[in-house]
Amino acid sequence: MPKTHKPRAGSLQFWPRKRAAKLLPGANWDFLDKNHKGLLGFIGYKVGMCRALARDLTPDSMTKNKQIIIPLTIVECPSIKILSIRFYKQDKIAKDILADDLDKELKRKIKMPKNMRKTSELLAEIEPKLNEFSDIRIVAYSLVKQTGIKKTPDIIEIGLGGSIDDKFNFIKEKIGKEIKVNDFSAKGQTIDIKATTKAYGFSGPVKRFGIGLRSHKAEKGRRRPGTLGAWTPSRVDYRAPMAGQVGMFTRLKYNSKLLDLNNAENLKFDFKHYGKVKTNYIAVKGSVQGPAKRQLLLIVPLREKKESKKENFDVISLLR
Repeated sequence: MPKTHKPRAGSLQFWPRKRAAKLLPGANWDFLDKNHKGLLGFIGYKVGMCRALARDLTPDSMTKNKQIIIPLTIVECPSIKILSIRFYKQDKIAKDILADDLDKELKRKIKMPKNMRKTSELLAEIEPKLNEFSDIRIVAYSLVKQTGIKKTPDIIEIGLGGSIDDKFNFIKEKIGKEIKVNDFSAKGQTIDIKATTKAYGFSGPVKRFGIGLRSHKAEKGRRRPGTLGAWTPSRVDYRAPMAGQVGMFTRLKYNSKLLDLNNAENLKFDFKHYGKVKTNYIAVKGSVQGPAKRQLLLIVPLREKKESKKENFDVISLLR
């Protein structure tokens, strides 16, 4: 008889399968491209999917110089502002300077001190001591009031690329001003997208791990595993497919091609469950995890592929 082989159902790559601690995940900025000067990340909000009529300009492509239809996701990217500047010494925060001109929406999220010194004075004092610090990062918040989403601003720490002097000069230039998505990336580049997936709640092992249905002659139910393990040791191993949480997991989508970067005037139609795009947006090739209005963390590529770097599309128009 041939050897029977039954691979396990469901990947053990992601474990434990429990809900994410927060909707907007952070990133390990130490592992990103240090040659990329300026912002290493940005905050966006998922709008929905549509199609693009584009001309394929990718070299050696089978559809080179032809018009093709590409599925893409629209991500609205309102401006962000600096909440505070963090100075690190050997992976520990040595100094944290709070910006003095913050929006009133932040009062719902954080409690501001009464007596604050001007940020420009504190930066001038610390500038001669820049060599003492190993890294400088910013804590930014999104100006979500520019969109049609009714929520408090999202706050996240974002890393900066370049030398210590480059990072400090970038902060001095942008402090108190709106930072747009054009300062983070440009049309034709690739980005990674980190976000939490759609939440489906408590589900059984058939939906959660994809195990097959049992025979109609089986005892004690059809939508459950045939065995939970051996008698010895007398316990249920974590590898056994059991019911539990599905969705609302933090996932990272690598090498998404940025096909378009534009303002809302060029988007002529609304989106279901989202409405109208009111500010700057980016168009990303393919799908993006999460439902409409989900906050996304856009970051520079962690492991850029040659194939995705070669891709080149000239977007003619966006279609429903």
